[in-house]
Amino acid sequence: MKKILYIWILLNIMMFTGIYAANQVGITANAPDAVAVGDQFRLSFTINTQNVRDFRVGEIKGFDVLMGPSRSQQSSVQMINGKTTSTNSITFTYILMANKEGTFTIPAATAQADGKEVASTPFQVKVLPKDEASGIGGIGGNESQGTSRNNASLAATDLFITSTTSKTTVYEQEAVLLTYKIYAAVDLRGFDNVKLPDFKGFQSQEVELPDDRRWELEHYRGRNYRTTIYRQFVLFPQQTGQLEIESARFDASVVRATEAIDPFDAFFNRGNSFVEIKKTLTTPKILVNVNPLPSGKPEGFTGGVGDFSISSALSSNHVKANDAVTLKLTISGVGNLKLIKAPEVKFPEDFEIYDPKVDNQFRITSTGLSGNQTIEYLVIPRNAGNYKIPALNFSYFDTKTKNYKTLTTEAYELQVDKGDGTTSHTVSNYNNKEDLRILNEDIRFIKQNDVKLRPRGGYFFNSFGYWLFYLIPLVIFIIIVIIYRRQIAENANVTKMKNKKANKVALKRMKEAGKLLSVSNCDQFYDEVLKALWGYTSDKLNISSSMLSKDNIEGKLQEHQVPQEVINEFINILNTCEFARFAPGEEKSQNMDKVYTSALDTIGKMENTIKH
Repeated sequence: MKKILYIWILLNIMMFTGIYAANQVGITANAPDAVAVGDQFRLSFTINTQNVRDFRVGEIKGFDVLMGPSRSQQSSVQMINGKTTSTNSITFTYILMANKEGTFTIPAATAQADGKEVASTPFQVKVLPKDEASGIGGIGGNESQGTSRNNASLAATDLFITSTTSKTTVYEQEAVLLTYKIYAAVDLRGFDNVKLPDFKGFQSQEVELPDDRRWELEHYRGRNYRTTIYRQFVLFPQQTGQLEIESARFDASVVRATEAIDPFDAFFNRGNSFVEIKKTLTTPKILVNVNPLPSGKPEGFTGGVGDFSISSALSSNHVKANDAVTLKLTISGVGNLKLIKAPEVKFPEDFEIYDPKVDNQFRITSTGLSGNQTIEYLVIPRNAGNYKIPALNFSYFDTKTKNYKTLTTEAYELQVDKGDGTTSHTVSNYNNKEDLRILNEDIRFIKQNDVKLRPRGGYFFNSFGYWLFYLIPLVIFIIIVIIYRRQIAENANVTKMKNKKANKVALKRMKEAGKLLSVSNCDQFYDEVLKALWGYTSDKLNISSSMLSKDNIEGKLQEHQVPQEVINEFINILNTCEFARFAPGEEKSQNMDKVYTSALDTIGKMENTIKH
């Protein structure tokens, strides 16, 4: 009853707290973050009650007050699930004009609302220089110098996209942020076609941006533009040397006003008619210099590049023989977390060790993958005794200090007792070596049931069964030697073995992709299909991973007389998987079944055609 009473009190406190917060009276200010010199804009203060008096605002410096404050009242009634709620508010509005460049503070507004003194929070508005391309400061009426309103064309400075990297010189596996940013001085409606580079030599991860991206005003090279970040990628260089990020292509659609000739258009469109303009935008290529990691890699280095920490935990320090023990390692930080290999733990020799289980919990940020990687090692001690699990050294390359760092976990003492059911005269636990040692000192059991007797002098030595006992193992040994010599000869030819197992490895990866398909895990599904297709062509066509490209693959497949329609289908699947990462969620899931079926069918056709 006390527990129920506590819950009831807690619910009431939460309900009354929500009602109090909802009814809390305050002032909310609203204005643009940035404007240009000469721009007129609206500054409003909204109070969520109509019982207001003595409204005041401090001196607004840096702006001319063209109008205000004007007062307006708003009321609304809502009915949800039979419950009616009403809201009332009052808004005070000013029309301001920016008259000089700089950053200015809008002071707090104060008022008496419902008998209480309330105030807004001061905030800043940035005023940009006047646009040099036109006589007006705002974006809306901007026209490029030398561009007539009568021709439906765009100057290069009216609309463009920049591609920038956070660094141009990095170490191998160090994260690089690639940003595509839109600069628009015209009415951009969208892109009909976008072709991004393949990021050859990099492993790429896209940074998740909000769906409702905010446009901001920015002064750039003498002009004022509406800007927004279009796409961002975190790139991890996989090889050293000078890597090139190829140009990106965007087919933009712009609506622009031109002087109307038709009198009807002039009347209804205020003297202007609107035309749609298509323009192809390309970004310049970017060169990134990738340096190899310094020499002297410490023992325990598993490829980590970034800034990390490590912790460990043992499930229990005292167990019985044949009971499972779990050692959990957690690597946290920012960097190439996804590419770090699981560290090797040196457990005692007579422990049964299973493959580690890896759980990744991270998100993409501008500095790389941020989060943690949890690795669980499951072991089973088979014998009683006291054991020591040594400390684990985890080494990584710190991108801040440009040096290797080694982190050390805690060492653990593990006490293992004898398992249940093990005594000095039975062998119920066949893994207990101590019991096996004392077995010969025990009393032998008296034989019961039927006993077969043999006459004295009858020996097994030199009998047919005796020679057969030696002959059969000898024949089996010779057969095994012949088979293994043939297999060793085949394994010596690495290229031949890869070619032979290419289809098997690809189908195994497609099986994993099928599991991801069944749970609608879109991103990992497309990654697994890409691994299957790239890996198959690398092994089957004897192309190293660094030389893999669509052009190389197409040329090699043509050399092996693969039909052109099969080649086109293979390239189309690669393109579909690569672009699926940038498609909306619904479109991803719709194409998964088709991509899975097409990939299996294409691999089968290529396997039947390519002969070695």
